[in-house]
Amino acid sequence: MEAPGAISLQLGVNALCALKLRLPLGLPTPSSDPPGGGETYLSRAWTTSPSVPGRVVASVRRLHQLRATMQWAGSMMSRLRSCLQALPSALRRSLSSAQDVLRRTPLYDFHLAHGGKMVAFAGWNLPVQYRDSHVDSHLHTRRHCSLFDVSHMLQTKIFGHDRVKLMESLVVGDIAELKPNQGTLSLFTNEAGGILDDLIVTNTSEGHLYVVSNAGCWEKDLTLMQDKVRELQNMGSDVGLEVMDNALLALQGKWARLGLELTFAFQVSSTAWHRGRAAPGEGPTAAQVLQAGVADDLRKLPFMTSAVMEVFGVSGCRVTRCGYTGEDGVEISVLAAEAVRLATALLENPEVKLAGLAARDSLRLEAGLCLYGNDIDEHTTPVEGSLSWTLGKRRRAAMDFPGASVIVPQLKGKVQRRRVGLMCEGAPMRAHNPIMSTEGTVLGAVTSGCPSPCLRKNVAMGYVPYEYSRPGTLLLVEVRRKQQMAMVSKMPFVPTNYYTLK
Repeated sequence: MEAPGAISLQLGVNALCALKLRLPLGLPTPSSDPPGGGETYLSRAWTTSPSVPGRVVASVRRLHQLRATMQWAGSMMSRLRSCLQALPSALRRSLSSAQDVLRRTPLYDFHLAHGGKMVAFAGWNLPVQYRDSHVDSHLHTRRHCSLFDVSHMLQTKIFGHDRVKLMESLVVGDIAELKPNQGTLSLFTNEAGGILDDLIVTNTSEGHLYVVSNAGCWEKDLTLMQDKVRELQNMGSDVGLEVMDNALLALQGKWARLGLELTFAFQVSSTAWHRGRAAPGEGPTAAQVLQAGVADDLRKLPFMTSAVMEVFGVSGCRVTRCGYTGEDGVEISVLAAEAVRLATALLENPEVKLAGLAARDSLRLEAGLCLYGNDIDEHTTPVEGSLSWTLGKRRRAAMDFPGASVIVPQLKGKVQRRRVGLMCEGAPMRAHNPIMSTEGTVLGAVTSGCPSPCLRKNVAMGYVPYEYSRPGTLLLVEVRRKQQMAMVSKMPFVPTNYYTLK
């Protein structure tokens, strides 16, 4: 069977060879070009005709030159194809297609069977959407319930007596204060105060820390933790690390509760957006969907807590009440071999639909949540990124985390810049769009932006100087070379629905 890349190359050659460049309408067309190419014909039949404008002659010449170039390209691609086919099969497969080197989650074939449109993301082949549009999937999550495959995330176990010591040497959070099965969002930081990644750390009752971090930082995070493990082990500490190969499913959706009235109609005032009321609730919450398949009472599992349980007959699942959509929901860590079985069981509820990367991105943006590499990175401190709340109180006082000498003083003073939310009408704001003062001075740039399906307005995040970060501040954003008015807005843009016991 021919390698996928060779097939793609063949299609490319066929397309080039099939391309026919035609002369402008109303002009005589030669039946075939003479051996010397179209130029001799043109010189004889066109340049001698006083009725043909010079610019038309020049245009036709360029068309023939382009056709000759395309024919040459087709010949070169044919030679390249021959060379590719002559390579050893193993090497040919490695060169043939970028898709071949992308990792696949245990649900890859499941996604294809359900109409998933696969794209490359952080080294993985993942569904960006399914048969429904991105907007439909987004709204379905808010109104009903959606299932996301987030198995590309790095899942690790940190075990041993000194597991907390190891984690607190790398992150800004107070891990020692976590109760059994309680988790927290934290940050890996460097000595300059920059954010290396964001992650969730859970103190499990099974005697280990369960850590979930971003796929895009997989190698960096793993190296960071492994190096620290070796360092502490060499000092006599009792600590170890295990990479888990589990799948990870995120079941999200609480906006529409049974028996409650909610809406997606929003109104804007000069400083804020207000949620209105509308039709009765349209579907079950993620917890209600899951409750049908577990014996544990999910009402006793609040936001950022975790438990191991059997889910729809699949034993050994770790269920954590969290997610990255702003809705109530859970993330279920399940053995890779059981992932399809569990996903199939969850989809038996007609209110549950699969959703992809596109919906997950717009949902997290509405919720004011950062995407690492866009909204935060190694050159952003937690204070600049409006993530000061991740710094444990004890850790601030002790100043014993990486970059504390830079980060802690920023808590008491004014930072040069700060991450803010932005809202505007008109064209959608996108990453890298310049943010300016109303006088036209460039202040910063947008880091994430999209039209909000719920608000029907454009939302974005970006960085501006501290003095421009107050909600209600009017700014300009340059979109498609045009300046349009934007307003600094509080985040989240859409109210979150995390489940707490308060």
